[in-house]
Amino acid sequence: MLLLTGATGLVGSALLRRLTAAGQPVRCLVRDPRRLGAERVRVQIALGDLADPPSFRNAMRGVRTVVHLAAAIRDQRLGSIEELNGIATWRMVQAAERAGVERFVFFSALEASPYNRTRFLRSKALAEAAVRDSGLPSTIFAPSLIYAPGDPWLGLLERLSLLPVMPMSGRGRALFQPIWAEDVADCVAGALSDGAGVGSADGARRFELAGPDTLSHRQLLELALRSFGRQRPILPVPTPIVSRALRAVEAVADGRAFATWDEAELMEVSMTAGSGPRDAQALGVSPQAMAAVLGAQGS
Repeated sequence: MLLLTGATGLVGSALLRRLTAAGQPVRCLVRDPRRLGAERVRVQIALGDLADPPSFRNAMRGVRTVVHLAAAIRDQRLGSIEELNGIATWRMVQAAERAGVERFVFFSALEASPYNRTRFLRSKALAEAAVRDSGLPSTIFAPSLIYAPGDPWLGLLERLSLLPVMPMSGRGRALFQPIWAEDVADCVAGALSDGAGVGSADGARRFELAGPDTLSHRQLLELALRSFGRQRPILPVPTPIVSRALRAVEAVADGRAFATWDEAELMEVSMTAGSGPRDAQALGVSPQAMAAVLGAQGS
């Protein structure tokens, strides 16, 4: 039995389709089973979330492999970014050790560090340390920006593209190697199917997942605009103004803000792998270029 968290997310939903198609017994830790769509009749359901440790302790009964994808990029009513990413992962690792789990697969992020300027990447570094320090054979995937056509980030950009100008936080110089969620899911499925990349009990194997192109934040916006079929000038907005504006929106929106400063700040921090797509290729996957996936070829 495999326990999957984050099964309704970009990578989780793509991975779940692959696992059920392969006949893999899967149990999904979810708050709302309806969000699993048609897959909910093909899996076992464990109700719960990362803010409720007893729920995932119970979900691990009889589980051999945990694939932990769930994460938070903004504070939620049930917990902060640090609690839902760092502390919850530490608790999940402890529960997995007690349950006799044989393999722990964790999704970190490129540039995760205790000293990163963003709360999300600092919390991912805390979580990654908990996985590495455990006694579990483990595999860590550290992706760059993950995207899919119609995902929440691209959906927000499409709405913003209706404005006369496309706003951009900061100068747009941060670099990314965007990788399609379907390619990421193929990497994980490949590693699970043949045991590739499974760490030993005294350490974790780490794969950096990156697409074939290195694009700045500005270039990502230009590519997104081409995919929407819209031409808009890009307006750089000074970081202090973006920060104050989004914090004000958060205070008023009470958890329903269209965007938060923690999310926007992530687009001002580079997330690149020195080896490019080499780790994905080692897992048998040749990541597609973002322009090809979005149908935004050309200038």
